[in-house]
Amino acid sequence: MLYLLPQAIDRAAFLAPEREAVRCSGSSLTYSSLAERSDRLAGVLREYGVRRGDRVGIHAGKGLESAVAIHGIMKAGAAYVPLDPDAPPKRLGFMIRDGGIRHLVSEPSRVSTLAGLVAGGLELRLVVGVATLGTSAVPSVTWDDVETAPGAPFPGDLTDEDLAYVLYTSGSTGVPKGVMHTHRSALAFAEVAAESYGLTGEDRLSNHAPLHFDLSTLDYFAGAVAGATTVIIPEAYTKLPASLSQLIERERLTVLYAVPLALTQLLLHGALGQRDLSSLRWVLFGGEPFPNKHLRALMARIPSARFSNVYGPTEVNGVTYWILPEPPGEADPPIPIGRPYRGVEAVVVDGDDRAVEAGEPGELLVRTPTMMRGYWGRPDLDAGAFCERPRADGETGVFHRTGDLVERREDGVFLFLGRKDRQIKARGYRVELDEVEAVLVSHEAVESGAVFAVPDPSGTQRIEAAVLPNGRSVEPRELALHLAESLPPYALPERIEVLDSLPRTSSGKIDRLKLSERARERADERSTGSGDVESPSARTGGGP
Repeated sequence: MLYLLPQAIDRAAFLAPEREAVRCSGSSLTYSSLAERSDRLAGVLREYGVRRGDRVGIHAGKGLESAVAIHGIMKAGAAYVPLDPDAPPKRLGFMIRDGGIRHLVSEPSRVSTLAGLVAGGLELRLVVGVATLGTSAVPSVTWDDVETAPGAPFPGDLTDEDLAYVLYTSGSTGVPKGVMHTHRSALAFAEVAAESYGLTGEDRLSNHAPLHFDLSTLDYFAGAVAGATTVIIPEAYTKLPASLSQLIERERLTVLYAVPLALTQLLLHGALGQRDLSSLRWVLFGGEPFPNKHLRALMARIPSARFSNVYGPTEVNGVTYWILPEPPGEADPPIPIGRPYRGVEAVVVDGDDRAVEAGEPGELLVRTPTMMRGYWGRPDLDAGAFCERPRADGETGVFHRTGDLVERREDGVFLFLGRKDRQIKARGYRVELDEVEAVLVSHEAVESGAVFAVPDPSGTQRIEAAVLPNGRSVEPRELALHLAESLPPYALPERIEVLDSLPRTSSGKIDRLKLSERARERADERSTGSGDVESPSARTGGGP
């Protein structure tokens, strides 16, 4: 019986040692070699002081070493913490300090960033994957060193309730928050996903999402539970749709999991008419609405595959999924988020936490074995994220408040209506608009400001901002650079306006709805003239 995530690769190494576990850019690791290399990394980490319950950061791009790092860290008894390699140094430093991270797995291209953080006072005890940080104060170990190191067994006292990983997401207070998942919660999702999608050792799963994005946990862990092969898609391919479709064809992928934006780009610019994608048997998507016209066209292009809408906040992994019985009509309503996975209890409640009838909107509360332990170091956030209420059997249980507004149909299928708070999905990433706003108004020239979402015709949402200066002159580009120092590219506003006044509601609050409506009205005449600026994320497209 599996009770720790790395046991999945050890079991596969015993049953099918020569089967490929992971592939990337033409190279691969068998389950046997993945198990052995992760054992050796665990030995190195424990030699340098990593113990049960510690957090070890992964600050690197995608590659075979990602899989070794994930399992090696957990085999050492620690929790892995994937750090966005493109995060600005200020944000990166916060996450490392907040998580109490003293050991990192990185790569040579990140040395200058890490060296700058160390020079600024960051304390590290080891960096794996680089020859040196340029200072004797921080030991470093190369992957060649790991290859010759002795392995280490699992700590004997490690249980399924120990932390497996911590994912940092956007936080409404202006700083990121760490979502803690245990081996139990992560393994529960891996097993139910493998079961729901019929994964076997013959499958070849895509790993399209970056490691710090929660979609990646299905690729790595459900694939390992099934003994399947996970094909890591290099970052460059995720930005070049024609290259991505070529990779899908060449690698004979059977399961593709990505956000709707990436799949829309694949449809429009992926040269699908020139590709044989008949190997695909299932296409999974989630994180944001998928425009019906694009989904319909993509389904026509890949008739061999089932298509499923997958829903689940980072805090609870997966909650529901919906297998499309047929392509949606262009005028049809948005597709459902589906029915709960096995073992998930879901209830829709009103503002007083009373369960509502089918057909009535309300907040979705869920009780599931895939639920997080809580937020790292934030008991204040835990208090609002969990609640006790009667279970279906009449006993009391702990439920997670998703903050999502849904409606349950009479047949038990859930429809997604929107967010209860100010959290949105932009380019597939979860973004707390309040976090972006907190950073914006921290600029010394800003008296007040607003960050708001603007619906895009493609079905996604743009982030825009407006500010009232405090008397001194300030340019939008200066504000954009200020935001880029603390926020990842996908959270940067695509447009920033400097205004003489901000619209207010009758109660005196900034009228963000009116700002959003104005932005929608001028969507067809957007320009780069006075008063606005496009952020780097808008130019590059952002997202995985």
